[in-house]
Amino acid sequence: MRFLVRDRILGIGDDYWIEDDHGNKVFLVDGKAMRLRDTFELKDTEGRVLIDIRQKMFALRDTMVIERGGEPLATVRRKRLSLLRNHYRVALADGGTELDVSGRILDREFAVEYDGELLAVISRRLLTVRDTYAVDVVREDADPALLIAVAVCVIHLAEKERED
Repeated sequence: MRFLVRDRILGIGDDYWIEDDHGNKVFLVDGKAMRLRDTFELKDTEGRVLIDIRQKMFALRDTMVIERGGEPLATVRRKRLSLLRNHYRVALADGGTELDVSGRILDREFAVEYDGELLAVISRRLLTVRDTYAVDVVREDADPALLIAVAVCVIHLAEKERED
């Protein structure tokens, strides 16, 4: 499954649609402005909130929390010892599952893996549409909304780190 994200409008307070590879709107990322912490909502085409994404207020490292239905789903933070390229860990709420996100986050060229198995590839390399990147969900049983939320989180954290 391929989803297309228009990159140029990514930011807090901005809303943007994520489309499938046929141009159909699938998800809306609703950035919430004027909040104490960075907040996004991932909604379906009917306007129902599928996933909430919030910056964790009190953490040693920048951390984003992904929730579904008010329940924690995952926590996203930069890996401590990552010297050569951007590397993030996604700890799922089940306590034992970790996703690994690595690559050139700011260039929109990275992958999401679980236990060495590829779940999704985020890339703008093969697209001709300017300021757009693709989220290719590789595994059929993967949760596309969660993987898109992970991509939104790591890009937001990387951009925030670059600003600091």
